[in-house]
Amino acid sequence: MSTAAASRTDRFAHELAEHGIDAFIGWSPVTMGYLHGFHEGGGERFMALCVSKSGAVRLICPALSATQAGRSGIQDVQSWRDGENPVAIFERLAEDWRLRAGIVAVDDELPAHMLLAMQEALPAALFRPGNRYLSQMMSVKTADDLELMRQAGAIADRAFPVGVEACKVGATEADVMDALNAEMARLGGKPLFCIIAAGPNGAEPHHLSDDTVIRDGDVIVMDFGCTVGGFHSDITRTVCVGRASDEAKKVYDVVYRAHKAARDAIALGVECQQLDRIARKVIEGAGYGPYFMHRLGHGFGMRGHEDPNIVEGNAHQLVEGNVFSIEPGIYLPGRFGVRIENICTVGPDGEISLNEEPSPVLVEV
Repeated sequence: MSTAAASRTDRFAHELAEHGIDAFIGWSPVTMGYLHGFHEGGGERFMALCVSKSGAVRLICPALSATQAGRSGIQDVQSWRDGENPVAIFERLAEDWRLRAGIVAVDDELPAHMLLAMQEALPAALFRPGNRYLSQMMSVKTADDLELMRQAGAIADRAFPVGVEACKVGATEADVMDALNAEMARLGGKPLFCIIAAGPNGAEPHHLSDDTVIRDGDVIVMDFGCTVGGFHSDITRTVCVGRASDEAKKVYDVVYRAHKAARDAIALGVECQQLDRIARKVIEGAGYGPYFMHRLGHGFGMRGHEDPNIVEGNAHQLVEGNVFSIEPGIYLPGRFGVRIENICTVGPDGEISLNEEPSPVLVEV
């Protein structure tokens, strides 16, 4: 086991013990990767990274994953072959760790068929949602975590000009997406996602890039990122192909001012909801309140969305090591959209951006 994995496992085991949880069952590649550097998913097969409150770790996995698991440093690997019953291995774990009537926390992403099988095997045990015990740890990044996120952010920043160059009249959203993904891969990142939304498609915050042809005057939202060492980057920039309309310039200015106002307010102890209020006030004051329909941002790390959420109702006070997006947007249905996003963290002296600064004016390309 690596030093980092051992440290995380020990800290997590202490968290479990503090809350009276006897064991945790992890399933998702993100959960297992964070706790032990093992990022392989089980798909439909039964797989469980089990952590006891004493710090013991055991992986139950399909035989086809056993070699990779051992290579990640997991020493106690119990594998099963297709046609065998993996729940029998889980029952042996329950005997070894005395979980028959224990309290077992499970990964929030655990498939229902796995949870139902475990509940049937341990009818006297109490199963609880487990991510609440892990999310606090994951929301506070270490110096090593932040360095990987800086690298991922730098790759997205460096890829952006290639995307801008690909934004030409007659090109498609897919063409721009392909150019950005290829450049992020060339720079050493693992492309994660890429939204290119041209013209009216930009009013769809989660538009699925397609073969829409870019036209003169289109405002284009470019939202993309990659991973480095399992940690994500995420950046959104908005440009215009050809001459931008006066309203497009105005909307961009409003979004930019909202973005900067929220970032300027980032400091230790500030409530997450306060940042959302600050950005929303700028947009509402300009008359575009109904067209900003999502939270200001979300926590960020090995997951694209994790704690802390930057949203009304979240009174969490920012602590050093929190990492989150600041991404206000205005979306005018049937016309265009504008979004500006940087990934930020909070240090002793306030906000630290993991991305380069966005343009203060709408760039015409």
